[in-house]
Amino acid sequence: MGPALSCSLHLLLLLAAFCLLPWHPAVSALQDVTAELFGSEAWGTVAAFGDFNSDKQTDIFLIRSKNQLIILLADVKTPYFKPKPKVVLQWNDVLITNVVPGDYDGDSQMDVLLSLQSKNLKDNTTVVIFWGNNQTLDQKLYTTLNHSFLDEPLVLDFNGDMIPDIFGSIKGNTRPQICSLIGRNQTWLSALDSAIQMYVPHSHAFIDLNKDFTADLFLTTKEPDGIKFEIWENKDGNFSKAPAPYDTKKPPNAKRIGQSAFADFDGDGQQEHLLPVCADEDCHESIIYRHLPGSKQWTPILSNLKNGDTLWGFISQEPTSLLPFPVPIIIHLGDYNMDGFPDALAILKNTSGSNTQAFLLENVPCNDASCKPVGRMFKVLWELSDLNQIKNAVVATFFDIYEDGILDLLVLNENKGKSEFTIHALRNNFDADAYFVKVIVLSGLCSNDCPDKVTPFGVNQPGPYIMYTTADANGYLKNASAGQLSQSAHFALQLPYVVLGLGRSANFLDHLYVGIPRPQGEKSIRKREWTAIIPNSQLIVIPYPHDSPKSWSAKLYLTPSNIVLLTAIALIGVCVFILAIIGILHWQEKKADDREKRQEAHRFHFDAM
Repeated sequence: MGPALSCSLHLLLLLAAFCLLPWHPAVSALQDVTAELFGSEAWGTVAAFGDFNSDKQTDIFLIRSKNQLIILLADVKTPYFKPKPKVVLQWNDVLITNVVPGDYDGDSQMDVLLSLQSKNLKDNTTVVIFWGNNQTLDQKLYTTLNHSFLDEPLVLDFNGDMIPDIFGSIKGNTRPQICSLIGRNQTWLSALDSAIQMYVPHSHAFIDLNKDFTADLFLTTKEPDGIKFEIWENKDGNFSKAPAPYDTKKPPNAKRIGQSAFADFDGDGQQEHLLPVCADEDCHESIIYRHLPGSKQWTPILSNLKNGDTLWGFISQEPTSLLPFPVPIIIHLGDYNMDGFPDALAILKNTSGSNTQAFLLENVPCNDASCKPVGRMFKVLWELSDLNQIKNAVVATFFDIYEDGILDLLVLNENKGKSEFTIHALRNNFDADAYFVKVIVLSGLCSNDCPDKVTPFGVNQPGPYIMYTTADANGYLKNASAGQLSQSAHFALQLPYVVLGLGRSANFLDHLYVGIPRPQGEKSIRKREWTAIIPNSQLIVIPYPHDSPKSWSAKLYLTPSNIVLLTAIALIGVCVFILAIIGILHWQEKKADDREKRQEAHRFHFDAM
């Protein structure tokens, strides 16, 4: 190879290295994709999410006409969500107030729990379960629970058998009750060993709060002097009340209390309690507090809701003609920008007007003295044009529309003259120069030998806990955690999977831990660790058998990000360019060699003469 070719290759390799440097595209706004997703079906009340037909795509459960359940199945062709034949309740004067998909009889097929109330909202909550059979629901095949609940029930795995149970207070019994439906037979028992009066509307949760990878029970209780939050720990398969420091009363300045939410807010692997409150009856002063279980301190992480001269505040929706039951103050959590810190969606009201809008609350480093103990805070993103155009918003939540690991937005709003809510789908066009891991933990009741050859990918499972540890771009330890389906009442709208952001570090995940609830009498932790997980991947964990974590299996599905595709395109382009230059240089060098040979031959012939 000649010196000219060697020099050219050096320059080309430098060019290739420059082209393959990480590229950081600009952050863009949200994009309205409602028509592409729903076509003419963008109406109704979004009530739950779940993979009903086990195709590894998340379907949407809607309430329409106040007493109809509609399932929009995900499809690969537009519109991407199409309705399944509806289930119409046959009772008169009944409202559906909640929908919770799950496998309640342990046959690895998705059933659907409905919470029902009479139209006058004076009766207790009746629970009906429609039984799934071969990815269908038969409206004639259902079970009505023998007892009514004083409030919407919490769905959890109380005894660690990976079959959801139903928890709540019933009339005439001071102790909370558990209803188990294994084999579709009702079994009722007292859940806890003491009498508790539940606050209505409650914000109970089934989530690990002491970092032992076993879900604990968080309760919202009522006392003569107000609300108290209690934690019941699971240390041996039984729930026992945590020591006194874990009992917490509401913040002293709170006049109105919203729904509790739980997230690893500061990225330390520990779940924190987030509570939206109003410091006055009119919610002119709205605050989100963060509380660490076991401490007494409430730290404000969002307290200034003023945009210019306009003051905004939380709102609890009172019953209307479209939504005949109240919606409490609630925030929905999700890592919008995949930086490893959960963001939030909230409905805010213009305190000087009547407009309500959905706003994105970004989790950012703290810049105020009040949030210094936490180190992070929520910042309202006031200027998101597509989101701001949706007036009279009622509910906003996160949803991975395209199953690409990027959390998009669904917003419900009320339009005058319409008898149903309008659904808006907003695609998250945040730059893809960030990474994630998406984890779904299944029941593990079967693996490859499921009855009726059912593929067990779709059944929602409450209680699993996921945490990762890795190194960020600067080499510092980074971790994050989340619970799967920890809440199920009062428009919790939690996804049946967990999406954890990794930031802009493309490193492999050093450790990914998955834990599931333990059975009664069992002290050992049921936890499995995986190492070197590829970023931008979806991990489907099958904990089978439950008591042998070493035998648990995980199916990995890779979702390439834009930076991976751009890198591949750049690499292919550079390789083609290098090959073309090499070909040209090789051809020129061959011509030069032929010329030298001819001159050598001519010189030899001339000398011979």
